[in-house]
Amino acid sequence: MVTPATLAKFPGWKPKTCLNCKKSTSTNGSKEENLTTAEVLEKYSGGPINGVFTDGSSEPNPGPGGWGAVYVENDKIISEKYGHETHTTNNRMELTALIAACKMVPRDKKTTVYTDSQLCVNTINIWAKEWEKRNWKKKKGDIKNLELVQELYQLFHDHPGLKLEWIKAHNGNKWNEYADSLATAYRRKIK
Repeated sequence: MVTPATLAKFPGWKPKTCLNCKKSTSTNGSKEENLTTAEVLEKYSGGPINGVFTDGSSEPNPGPGGWGAVYVENDKIISEKYGHETHTTNNRMELTALIAACKMVPRDKKTTVYTDSQLCVNTINIWAKEWEKRNWKKKKGDIKNLELVQELYQLFHDHPGLKLEWIKAHNGNKWNEYADSLATAYRRKIK
């Protein structure tokens, strides 16, 4: 929360919502629920019904985190995986979920892998190809989580039937919400 004294120094300025506040409110402004997978299936029905849906997060960032991935065909679960780490970052958990997702899909299958991380989509679909050409170097600075980026890039390269796409987070897409529930299961101690 921004103090009145700070607001007084900058007349007319309206602060943006902080990341913690954004995480705690959904698109309709209400507090997000920390639903179990069963509750997600009861509550949501929208979104794609085929593909692998992933999510990862840490709270705080960095801090304890979790990841989840669910593979569905015709709105039915084929496979799911999830896990957690005691000290990690959002990006590491997003990448870990995507790696698990790629390993779930049989080599002869074509499907879409969905993530709500635009950073991961851009990393794999755009930037990694150039980084590989430069011996895994960026023009400026190091590539964060390089070992995970390289593994994920190789998995997509070796499985041409996979396509990586962004999906909006907390938008009522059933399987994206389900992946979020898997990623946060460590907090509830139940799935």
